[in-house]
Amino acid sequence: MTRRAVLVAVLGGSAALLTLVAGCVGAAILAVGDDPDEAGACRESVRVEEAKVRTDRWAPPEQLPDLGDYPEIHWQLRASGDPCGRAPGPTDWAYQGVVRLRPEDARTLAQRYGFEPYAPAGPDQAPHSGGPADAWPALAPFLPAAPRWLHSRSYDEGNPSTRWRAAFLDVEHRTLFFTLNDH
Repeated sequence: MTRRAVLVAVLGGSAALLTLVAGCVGAAILAVGDDPDEAGACRESVRVEEAKVRTDRWAPPEQLPDLGDYPEIHWQLRASGDPCGRAPGPTDWAYQGVVRLRPEDARTLAQRYGFEPYAPAGPDQAPHSGGPADAWPALAPFLPAAPRWLHSRSYDEGNPSTRWRAAFLDVEHRTLFFTLNDH
């Protein structure tokens, strides 16, 4: 055999071996990704995280501007898609929360952003999704019993605008209900 024939045989064999190894690694990755136990564990983990009512301060605070040094917050998250799916890319998340404000911060917030009386949509109007009536069950106990909700478009649309935001304020009960959505 000539030197050239040996070189072609070695290179051809190496390429075939590399293709076989890459195929095996790819098959292993797909097999792990299709593991029903792994997907089930992921979905259970997401369900547990969604059920939690968190009380840690909202971070980053710029997403809910001008709330002051509030004494209490309760919030939850929900996956808008399937974070356990095999599709590449980020999962959108929705958040809801109830913030108890200091009296002076509730009044300042209402004045600064021009909060006005909020009336839920009537039967002949499109509903305002994400309003206090749509509060998730675990957050409902933190809402005032007889609220007088105010709403401000300028607060909802103000900076930062990285998330879709809706906020409803009850000055008398010093309560802010909010929804945030990653989109």
